[in-house]
Amino acid sequence: MVDDIKILVVDDERVVIRSVEMVLKAEGYNIEGASSGKDAILKIEQHDYNLVLTDLNMPEMDGITLIRWLRQKKPEVGIVILTGYPSQETIKEALELGIIDYVPKPFTPAVLVDVTQRAVDWLRKQVSAEEEPKKEEFPPSMIEEIDRVIKQYRSRPGSSIPVLQRCQQIVGYLPPEVQKRVAKGLNLSPAEIHSIVSFYSFFTMKPRGDHNIRVCLGTACYVKRVEETLNKIKADLKIDVGDVTEDKKFSIEVVRCLGACGLAPVIVIDEETYGAMTPKKVTKILEEYA
Repeated sequence: MVDDIKILVVDDERVVIRSVEMVLKAEGYNIEGASSGKDAILKIEQHDYNLVLTDLNMPEMDGITLIRWLRQKKPEVGIVILTGYPSQETIKEALELGIIDYVPKPFTPAVLVDVTQRAVDWLRKQVSAEEEPKKEEFPPSMIEEIDRVIKQYRSRPGSSIPVLQRCQQIVGYLPPEVQKRVAKGLNLSPAEIHSIVSFYSFFTMKPRGDHNIRVCLGTACYVKRVEETLNKIKADLKIDVGDVTEDKKFSIEVVRCLGACGLAPVIVIDEETYGAMTPKKVTKILEEYA
């Protein structure tokens, strides 16, 4: 159920607000809009929201200023940014402020729904963790290797991404316990590390199968009906996005772009790219990996 989730969309372009409302209301979400940062603050002071989707480039008050205010006044609210072509500095600042994820402009309905659902899932996990803490245990040798990597990179500028990459190679994925250990070792906040992990598609917070399937939901792939291929993959493997098959052989992810728009619709299995995908073609390809 998602009707208990209240979302505020902040953007100075009303067409963007209407587009988000149309897509997410169809999924059952409770949506409101605000056409400026100041309007958003007034609404947030009067009502409780679980999630805020905000543009970064707005007149009078930009998105970063709004995010800073939220972090000070409403730290429990999840934040997703709506972005066109932000600078690296702006993205870095947004990550440091603890955004959950981002939606690129122009967005497809599939990407918007996927990012929103993952943000809501993350918020619910945070609540569950507070109510019933549960730690995943790892072999001592694995912990020692993680600590060795952290120590090796600790003094280097911009060390968070290479450390997380090495930790993912060691563990296979980046669960909360590993993220918190990296954050403490690098003297960063857990929110900053989580933002980096959720922002970059090459990181994963769930275990992957022996063969990881990435399906592009970007605009070029979406308009060429990639969802039909995705649904066929899910049906053939009997798992949903983010899950792993019982035999641990396959896992499925969706991504915003794979950088191969000319081949749309595109999927990638491990490091192999397959273009012009159809449901019929994908079944034959999966059989080659079985």
